[in-house]
Amino acid sequence: MRTNAVVVRGDEPARVEEITLREPGPGEVLVRVVAASLCHSDLSVINGTLAHEKPVVLGHETSGLVARTGPDVEGFAEGDPVLLLWNPPCGDCWYCEQGEPYLCENTARHWAGSHGVDGEGAKVHPCLGVGGFAEYTVVPAYACRRLPADIPLDLAALLGCAVTTGVGAVLSTANVHSGQSVVVVGLGGVGLAAVQGARIAGANPIIAVDRVAEKLALAASMGATDTLLAGPEVRKQVKALTGGRGADHVFDCVGLAATIKEGWKTARRGGTLTVVGIGGRTEVVEFSSIELYHFARSILTCVNGSFDPERELPAYIEHVRAGRLDLPALVSKEIGLDGVPAALGELAEGKVARVLVKPGA
Repeated sequence: MRTNAVVVRGDEPARVEEITLREPGPGEVLVRVVAASLCHSDLSVINGTLAHEKPVVLGHETSGLVARTGPDVEGFAEGDPVLLLWNPPCGDCWYCEQGEPYLCENTARHWAGSHGVDGEGAKVHPCLGVGGFAEYTVVPAYACRRLPADIPLDLAALLGCAVTTGVGAVLSTANVHSGQSVVVVGLGGVGLAAVQGARIAGANPIIAVDRVAEKLALAASMGATDTLLAGPEVRKQVKALTGGRGADHVFDCVGLAATIKEGWKTARRGGTLTVVGIGGRTEVVEFSSIELYHFARSILTCVNGSFDPERELPAYIEHVRAGRLDLPALVSKEIGLDGVPAALGELAEGKVARVLVKPGA
């Protein structure tokens, strides 16, 4: 079938064009996209930080309705509301068997292959196996999780990456405890979700840091007890808020070498830095051997919030139901497919949190 989609090819800017999707094959489903949100990973695919075959249909944080099922698909029917997973665990590899499904060694296989062709007959590839910036997409059934009817389907798209990464970084990767001090650096969708995760964990204080003042007010509305404008005084300010020690936990949601090293220095002696943002190959962080010993800090890296969909997704849905997790607050604005190219620029400039793309708008 023909569908409109946001496509990137080579170094050209993203643009909306018509592509032709193939029919869903064995074990696959055709999904009508209800919503997909912009993520920094989309920028990483565009600039090559995340290697990906092109032309590529952007978008991986996606929810929708099953439109049609291919042969041998069980458990899904037309009209089912679903969340699409960009890193669905296979359940059989060594990592999955070790309880680390977010490191599934078959994820790369899920990203490979095409799901249609463009107007010139060239194969197009769904971003991270999803391709959510389109009216329709074709994905494996194992990459879908059914959503309950009482969760708004458009907002549920945020559970596909921003929430799982940000909240999961706090609750699953770093295992923050009640009363511990938390600093979140970088208040995009993931960082703001981390602030909410810290509030859910009972952290205190929760210190939010960003270079955009408007985002500080947003973080305060989501549970940050203190907000700091990014700059050279932040480390001293954090120490003043934490008894002169530094924070128990620092979450770097930027991924630059400079912010990672500063986050390391902001953590207290014996504290933990969790690196959530994805940096480029040239972002090199250096530590001396003596400082590693002396400060006894730990460094954790966060892959999709250490997300186990069978365990965490039901928990996050319950947080939404109970009002502990505020999905609408994460959304800066809603747009149609034609607004994506401009919104990608705003995202790169750090002007927005999450932008919700509704292909039917």
